[in-house]
Amino acid sequence: MASSLALLLHPSANRVYAEASVALTVAELTILGERVLGGRLAEPRPEVIAGVPYLVFEVEDLTDQDLRHLANVSTTYALFEREGDLLRPLALTPLDRHDDDLLSTLKYSGKTNETFTKLLLNVTVLASSTADRMLEDRLRVLDPLCGRGTTLNQALMYGWDAAGVDVDGKDFDAYVAFLRYWLEHKRLKHTLAKHPVRHQGKPRATRLEATFARDKAALRSGAAQRVEVVHADTLRAGEFFRPRSFDVVVADAPYGVQHGSRSTSGGLARRPLDLVAEALPVWIPLLRRGGALGIAWNTKVASRDSLADLLRDAGLEVVDTPGYLDLEHRVDQAIVRDVMVARRP
Repeated sequence: MASSLALLLHPSANRVYAEASVALTVAELTILGERVLGGRLAEPRPEVIAGVPYLVFEVEDLTDQDLRHLANVSTTYALFEREGDLLRPLALTPLDRHDDDLLSTLKYSGKTNETFTKLLLNVTVLASSTADRMLEDRLRVLDPLCGRGTTLNQALMYGWDAAGVDVDGKDFDAYVAFLRYWLEHKRLKHTLAKHPVRHQGKPRATRLEATFARDKAALRSGAAQRVEVVHADTLRAGEFFRPRSFDVVVADAPYGVQHGSRSTSGGLARRPLDLVAEALPVWIPLLRRGGALGIAWNTKVASRDSLADLLRDAGLEVVDTPGYLDLEHRVDQAIVRDVMVARRP
């Protein structure tokens, strides 16, 4: 039996994404339906009900597990089952383990929107071999261009473990200060340490390591969450993390406008293809077999075909199943952002 559902998008997503939020949510629902709902989710479509815009769709043999997945769609605000002309609200239990100020407190120029970050993480995990375990397992996420930690915080929000690398010392220090404040403000039991990483007696990088839990028992039992961030060039990520230790790698590549990353030549690299080409031999070994790499980038400075060629040449399988080709959207005049996901065989 098919259940007819109406999804109300979060109002903040509408402000940030404007008209793109609907199309992006359709793509995300399509991916979710194919990857974990066994194709039982019919094509979502916009519909206005009593003057309010919704996305409506049908799901065959709707289960509690299906509802748990739908609760984590990046724009989900509320979900209703349609019964004739009436909407019956459905209880949702998202993965969220913490208050949303973990994501919203930090404000700064160039910050990637939290809703998009959640979408990027979601569609990357859904392409991986851990897709059917994302509600139960504690996944391990690496952002090798982590900035001030939006992706790291979304992973922590889900109850997962997170690690990041960033070359910008100010961003690193800002994240250390924020995480310390947040852990203390929430009165979570935690350990937090920042220390130099040395090689042959010389400092090579600075590393933040933190573990936290609701109480001391959980902290001691191994149930605590863990976050690690290294202040270093992303091309050195392999020096700090073990091979095959991450379920997904998620990166927001430089947009070629105000974002950048250090290149091996020592300058600020603003061309995403140059950076990705250099970094793939470092990032891929950190992925587990069946793990997925998700990259967001500005299509105005690099074509989709060019990025896909790089990923395939590096031995990855580019994911082009329904929904994954429909994630392009306009950010501003200079940025048309897209997402590409590839899997490690």
